[in-house]
Amino acid sequence: MAGKLYVVGTPIGNLADFSPRAVDTLENVDFIAAEDTRVTVKLLNHFGINKPMLAYYEHNKKERGGDIIARLINGEDCALVSDAGMPAISDPGEDLVRLAYENGIEVESVPGPSALITALAISGMKSGRFCFEGFLSVNKPSRRAHLAEVKKEKRTMIFYEAPHKLPATLKDMLEALGNRKIAIVRELTKLHEEVVHTTLSEAANMYTEEHKPRGEYVLIIEGYDDSGDSEYTFEAAVDLARSYVKEGNSASSAAKMAAGETGFKKGDIYKQLL
Repeated sequence: MAGKLYVVGTPIGNLADFSPRAVDTLENVDFIAAEDTRVTVKLLNHFGINKPMLAYYEHNKKERGGDIIARLINGEDCALVSDAGMPAISDPGEDLVRLAYENGIEVESVPGPSALITALAISGMKSGRFCFEGFLSVNKPSRRAHLAEVKKEKRTMIFYEAPHKLPATLKDMLEALGNRKIAIVRELTKLHEEVVHTTLSEAANMYTEEHKPRGEYVLIIEGYDDSGDSEYTFEAAVDLARSYVKEGNSASSAAKMAAGETGFKKGDIYKQLL
């Protein structure tokens, strides 16, 4: 009988966030596939866990993935962990999960913290609809192409960034996206956890090569506002709503219909109607 692959979330900073179920899972699997065994051994030592580990990361995932799958097929259970957070999110673990399914191996989640969700939750930014864009490429043309693709993304966007790349990234974001609101979240669940609410322009001036950023960053950027793209003026949108009122619609319904056609906010049109 084949073994099982456990996808185990690990703390993103505070070790007290590691769940009892996660501890129990690591204690009972046959081996652990870790992004960096030097990082994971600190977690294991903290909880008194002694378990064989092997390194599974971006540059060895093709070769090592086959080895792990073979052991799972032979009946061993494996826990997949990343350095911090949920594995397989902007992480080579996604390849191992896919290989497991392709080989008929059961995959079970042992949920834990996730930096992108935690950062969004405390950012104060709109969270009803959002998209995760991961890390931007270190290659400048690729990075700029990525930003050009999301220029008109209306959802709140979430990016990860390393401290040494942050100044250049903020400048590229300002150039590509314009001066939008941004929440800069760093050192989640650690002693120096911080959320900075600012704009891309101010952030680009704040974080420079001289003022070196420290810690791991999550960037939460407001989505594209297309209200300025409307072929209607705001006055025309209000006039359209008034015409719907004359047809017998309520002010609320008229404002909603006019907003859908013109791109302006329903609330703004409704206030003007009243």
